[in-house]
Amino acid sequence: MGTWIALLRGVNVGGITIRSAELRELFGSLGFEGVRTVLASGNVAFEAEAQGAAAERRLKTTIEAALSERFGYEAWIVLCSRERLEQIVEAFPFDAEREGWHPYVLFASDPAPLVELLEAAPSLDPADETIAPGEQVVYWHCRRAVGIDSAFSKLVAKARFKPTTTNRNLRTLQKLLK
Repeated sequence: MGTWIALLRGVNVGGITIRSAELRELFGSLGFEGVRTVLASGNVAFEAEAQGAAAERRLKTTIEAALSERFGYEAWIVLCSRERLEQIVEAFPFDAEREGWHPYVLFASDPAPLVELLEAAPSLDPADETIAPGEQVVYWHCRRAVGIDSAFSKLVAKARFKPTTTNRNLRTLQKLLK
């Protein structure tokens, strides 16, 4: 039995509302154990048997289908093992405790959107934000005062990236690992 983390894309924004209790219930109905949600933004930790890439793909497909059926939207998730999420969090390349800054990790359904984002990123003002490639993620650090008005935030918000990317604050990811 392994611990898995599911990060749901676009939940509790844009009209897709899923309560944490409903999310826990759904994951439990799929036979997963130790289900817990973190914050009300589609973050689920759970235990399941799934070893190897093929089993992981089946697990992801099962969860997405169940979410779509139950909540009536085209569900997309990032699924990673606890170990993989630990590696992502540990590799955060910036000072996550920097006062007045937000530490983020950007995930995608496959590496192509991340490569495209890195290539398309405008010149960033390091006084406001910075990005760095990671293993199948992009690390992003921006001043709170800049937030969604930052150059990189505006790029990520473009329609072509919205269906394939999801972003989490590093602190949320750390809570998922507790």
